[in-house]
Amino acid sequence: MKITKIWFEENRIYGLTDDGRTLWQSLLWYRRLVNATDEQRQQYNISSDGIHWPTIDEDISFESFEYDEPEPTGISYVFLSHPELNASAVGRRLGISQSLMAQYINGTKKPSAERTRLIIDEIHKIGKELLQLTESADTHFFTYSLDPSPSMLASEPTPEEKP
Repeated sequence: MKITKIWFEENRIYGLTDDGRTLWQSLLWYRRLVNATDEQRQQYNISSDGIHWPTIDEDISFESFEYDEPEPTGISYVFLSHPELNASAVGRRLGISQSLMAQYINGTKKPSAERTRLIIDEIHKIGKELLQLTESADTHFFTYSLDPSPSMLASEPTPEEKP
């Protein structure tokens, strides 16, 4: 199978095959294409085994258009749709290796329902910790608290505390 024509719609890349089929994949699998301009997306070369975008250094194999899951699901979707989340850091907090987290994200391995719940719960925990960060408009100091105990100042003393 070979892709003879490509186009983009919303968050998908479509390909017309040499046998007349239209296949698609989510752009979430290809961060560089997500972030590329329309002009950069149009600067591609089709070779014997795939598509290459030299200006953004991205490659897609023809074979990938026939994968079982053209759209990320589960943990893959969470991390690919929120690149601000650091999967390695989440994994470290849970004692999950970076390589295993990468396999969960790229879809080569599927976490169990229990493992998925642990990962999602940890992301929620991080969100709650971030919500506890506050900035005082008057003093421009940050306070941080992981539990109901008194907050710890992460900066210099307030004007009232100075000698």
